[in-house]
Amino acid sequence: MSRIEIQEGDFLSSVTREFQTHLLLLVAAIIWGSTWAAGRFLSYGLDEGGPATLDPATSAWLRYSFAVAVFFLWYLVSRSGGGFRFLPPDRESWRLSFWLGVFGTMAYQLLFMHGMSWTAAGDASLIVSLNPVFTVLLAWPMLGQKISIRMLMGLLVGMSGVIIVVGWSPNSDIPFNHRLIGDLMILFAALAWATTSNLTKILMSLNKGISALEIVVWYSFIGWILLTPWMIFEIWESGFPSPNSAQWITVAYLGIISTVLAYVMFVRGIEIIGPTAASSYVFLVPVFGVIGGWALLGERIGTSMIVGFILIVAGVREVQRQSERVSNG
Repeated sequence: MSRIEIQEGDFLSSVTREFQTHLLLLVAAIIWGSTWAAGRFLSYGLDEGGPATLDPATSAWLRYSFAVAVFFLWYLVSRSGGGFRFLPPDRESWRLSFWLGVFGTMAYQLLFMHGMSWTAAGDASLIVSLNPVFTVLLAWPMLGQKISIRMLMGLLVGMSGVIIVVGWSPNSDIPFNHRLIGDLMILFAALAWATTSNLTKILMSLNKGISALEIVVWYSFIGWILLTPWMIFEIWESGFPSPNSAQWITVAYLGIISTVLAYVMFVRGIEIIGPTAASSYVFLVPVFGVIGGWALLGERIGTSMIVGFILIVAGVREVQRQSERVSNG
């Protein structure tokens, strides 16, 4: 085989690999976008338009029961080949993982599930896309990163998009005061996830060979434990749940497909094409969230959602650009 043929083969192999990676990232974005409709279905009980069979904390606890079980089985299978550590290796890692469990699993999931019982899936998926702005702003007190005037302007642009989504949502069949409560919960969920992102950076900076996958496993397990008292309280108040088959399938989908599989796809994409290119797919999540709300729940798509999304993305991109300049400068 000639050198030219070898080079052509390597080129085609590289192109094929990149195409497969972009396809995986697209699938991950679709999966994460669908979680908003799934959360609304579990939280609101759309089968008959009545109250949900599963309470919010119970839904979140069951979701992470599936996720932790899959992570543990994966750990058992992969440990002989030097896979990943199921538990943090030292005291400092445990301390940070605990707070990651508080914000990344317990707080986020409680706010997400409670929020979805009040507001539309499409509205919520647009609002939470403001998360990168909160991540950068929280990097000031948590990581010592400077905040510029242009970052604050980006925040104002993004928040104006959120105000448009909340105030002029086409999903007017949900009372405004209900949507406002739910949207505020989703906004705080984005803040909790931004805290998680910065805590993850701190934990990875310890230089102990800690991988992003290990961190997710650690705070998923710890957060699942922290969700247990909330679940027990709900059962004490409402009795044991009796989910139907559709609800069991939805919980399993959120736990296995969204929490485990989609994240592994995303991490794989970062490893192959880099974090900047991979992170661009995050902007597709609210798009698929809106489409999922429309296709699966019959929610409406209006001009206000499009305008709000454009403003949110513009604000996020400005904050991210300024953050990169500050970091590189």
